[in-house]
Amino acid sequence: MSENKSPYVRPSWDEYFMEVARTIAKRATCDRGRSGCVIARDRQLLVTGYVGSPKGLPHCDDVGHLMKKVIHDDDSISQHCMRTVHAEQNAICQAAKLGVSIDGATVYCKMTPCRTCAMLIINSGIVRVVCEKKYHQGAESEGMFKQAGISLEYFEEEVEKYENQ
Repeated sequence: MSENKSPYVRPSWDEYFMEVARTIAKRATCDRGRSGCVIARDRQLLVTGYVGSPKGLPHCDDVGHLMKKVIHDDDSISQHCMRTVHAEQNAICQAAKLGVSIDGATVYCKMTPCRTCAMLIINSGIVRVVCEKKYHQGAESEGMFKQAGISLEYFEEEVEKYENQ
């Protein structure tokens, strides 16, 4: 008697690199985002990064968050943890530290990069950004990527939710 098994379906390259980013995120030291990032080019992983405090400084998981309120142009207020370096920033720093060119690469990350990360991505020569979900304050970054000619794609159109947004 033969079983009717479905054939194995390999993940696409985008699915593969996003899964690696999810694994990298497990090293993150701020429980608000726990996000990871992969930078790849030509189906080759170049560098990774995750959310964490600058080297040698205390982590949110150990000493708590360093929260700041941000008042936006529309008078809405959001809260951000300022203790950590974002996953995208750490991946770009890792590339610089190791002398790895990320020109022409793709970034895989948990949500729409923030404004600062977007500027770094643009100036690094990255040409494509793939996000798992949207960021609640991501419209400015989306506009910057569009203006800079950088492709921005989402696995889901849903906005990432986390505590004290």
